[in-house]
Amino acid sequence: MDMRLAPIAPADRQAIIDLFNHYVEHGFAAFAEQVLPYAFLDKLLEQARGYPTVTVKDPAGHLLAFGLLRPHNPFPTFAHTAEIAYFVAPDHTRQGIGSRMLDELQTRGRERGIRTLLAAIPALNDKSLAFHRKHGFAEVGRFRNVCIKNGTPFDVVWMQKML
Repeated sequence: MDMRLAPIAPADRQAIIDLFNHYVEHGFAAFAEQVLPYAFLDKLLEQARGYPTVTVKDPAGHLLAFGLLRPHNPFPTFAHTAEIAYFVAPDHTRQGIGSRMLDELQTRGRERGIRTLLAAIPALNDKSLAFHRKHGFAEVGRFRNVCIKNGTPFDVVWMQKML
């Protein structure tokens, strides 16, 4: 598949939030319970300031996916550890987009000095857990029933990958 990767730009606001809100409304891939306003992109970009972000678009410029790294903890002793988050449009999963985006974020993270990636994944998101295992992440912790979305309690699985 022909795809273009670039950092997140303000012009991506509507497409990114629309994609994120799809997962808010359909399933457990996103932790939010209610759709988020377009201004939420500002919060995501603030969290990721100084860390790599990425969009994946088709040749016509349509957003297929987005992802980012962000600090796990603000203390300098955690400067080499980042949390990763990404979302692929539901009609474009299983086409290598997530793998390509992960590769890009890992490469750019290494360039920034990141040595450890962490991912917080809803335990009900079997596809994401399998994706991360396939790409070298290992489960390192589980917080039991710390989230409730639409009346359903669930665990959060923490996965880690050393770069």
